[in-house]
Amino acid sequence: MTVGLALTVALAVLIGVSLGLLGGGGSILAVPLLVYVADLPAKEAIATSLLVVGATSAVGVLPHARAHRVRWRTGLVFGLAGMTGAYAGGRLAQFIPATVLLTGFALMMLATAVAMIRGRRSAAGRPVPHELPVLRVVLDGVVVGLVTGLVGAGGGFLVVPALALLGGLPMPVAVGTSLVVIAMKSFAGLAGYLSTVTINWGLAAAVTAAAVVGSVLGGRLAGRVPEDVLRRAFGWFVVVMGVFVLAQQLPEGVRTNPVLWIALGLAVATAVTGTAWRCRKDPAAVGRTDDVAAARTSPPA
Repeated sequence: MTVGLALTVALAVLIGVSLGLLGGGGSILAVPLLVYVADLPAKEAIATSLLVVGATSAVGVLPHARAHRVRWRTGLVFGLAGMTGAYAGGRLAQFIPATVLLTGFALMMLATAVAMIRGRRSAAGRPVPHELPVLRVVLDGVVVGLVTGLVGAGGGFLVVPALALLGGLPMPVAVGTSLVVIAMKSFAGLAGYLSTVTINWGLAAAVTAAAVVGSVLGGRLAGRVPEDVLRRAFGWFVVVMGVFVLAQQLPEGVRTNPVLWIALGLAVATAVTGTAWRCRKDPAAVGRTDDVAAARTSPPA
């Protein structure tokens, strides 16, 4: 086993932890890992990430289901709608340059991260929905699925905010439900890619096995982390990965300039400090609501 392969497999555990704990972030880690560490071409890395994330999510949903943190109807309808968009996205990806795909991927990551960090303002006493309206779920599913197929993202970085911020599900439930959606859409997106891309099945199997181990660990941790902390951790995680992927698309002379990385580091540090200060001064400003209590009292799926 080469050093690069060993490092890829070891870091793949983090893919599973991210999926099990946050309900997303698997492809956000998998695509850069496969491109920059395993040295795969961008489109092959995207296709491989869909396989890894799909299989890992399917296993990772089990501890959430046992803890009643899955809304099955919402997840299955969202997943079926998303599969349609994901297959179409996978077929369309062959006509779009890899740099454009990765740049779009990074920009969507950053936009979603901002929404998660800011949080959702909830009126006191707002009931927690057991399932979301079918029409909304279908529409969101198709849109998120299209993105999944195009950029190789399992969709958790879009599904979790859609369920938590727009749908009003408690964050732990949004995490568990998103894994159902991610598994379905990832396999559909993979089917679209397989018509034009060849996968290194040995590498994919090794990375998947490591990620599955991580997903089991992440699923056990998810129920023990406060919802507000979980939501903002998800947001900042996506910010860091989004900045990294976006920076990698810059011309080499710019990308290797240390001033760029220092400036990015200072920007992220400033943003983190600002969020912490806002949380200290006014917790409601970052979406701290009664959702934590609602998560504890919401009925099982």
